[in-house]
Amino acid sequence: MTAIKQHTLLNNGVKMPSLGLGVFRSPSGALTQQTVKTALSLGYRHIDTAKIYGNEADVGIGIRESGIAREEIFITTKLWNSDQGYDSTLRACDESLALLGLDYVDLYLVHWPEPNKRLDTWQAMEKLLTDGKARAIGVSNYMQRHLIELIDNAKVLPTVNQIELSPYNFTFRQDAINTSKEHGIQVEAYSPLTKGQKLRDPKLIEIAERYGKSTAQLLIRWLLQKEIVVIAKSNNPERIKQNHEVFDFTITDEDMVTMEGFNENLVTGWDPTNAP
Repeated sequence: MTAIKQHTLLNNGVKMPSLGLGVFRSPSGALTQQTVKTALSLGYRHIDTAKIYGNEADVGIGIRESGIAREEIFITTKLWNSDQGYDSTLRACDESLALLGLDYVDLYLVHWPEPNKRLDTWQAMEKLLTDGKARAIGVSNYMQRHLIELIDNAKVLPTVNQIELSPYNFTFRQDAINTSKEHGIQVEAYSPLTKGQKLRDPKLIEIAERYGKSTAQLLIRWLLQKEIVVIAKSNNPERIKQNHEVFDFTITDEDMVTMEGFNENLVTGWDPTNAP
């Protein structure tokens, strides 16, 4: 069996769990609070939220009510587009921390590559790192040209680039993946389950059945074997549990290659490919 590291060491030395729970479109209120508590009780130690999700306060409540020590949990949130710019980035981080009820987050991400503001924004991100309000800083939805621009101008390189990834768009995103890896930036996948669009793909079902696993488990494991950090989203307790049970099997090299051949340039959300 191929061992998968359950933690990844980021380029600044911070240890990040390789599998996390996402709360995109998880409604504010008791459901998100319970989802976070359920995930933490099942062994998750990585929770990924964002200002635009509108549920940072509920994530904070779920964390506090879980009874698990803060320092054992890796918490990510993200800066929204309308908050980009130097001063507004600093304010937005303080607002997110207040909603979460935290003194710091483990990872603060620029959610999208906003034209004209992203370099000023990154200077503010570097200050947040220096001030201890984030243990690590990174970006999300940055394609190759956005990364190169940032790398050429940053004092501190991003630790993470979070992008939509699955076998159905992995080749499509190869330039961003390669550029990230070349500069020691950890690639992190969101929407690894294709927002459900491909979970009943007969090609995927055939492979999953050979391992006695669900297609969701197969998709998560495939990315982990590619050394990609994975954020999987669900509010269903049984699916949250299943999504975490991916460390007890190995996809063969042959099946890994077969699944990479599933690429069809699938993007299930807004596509940053042509973002200026």
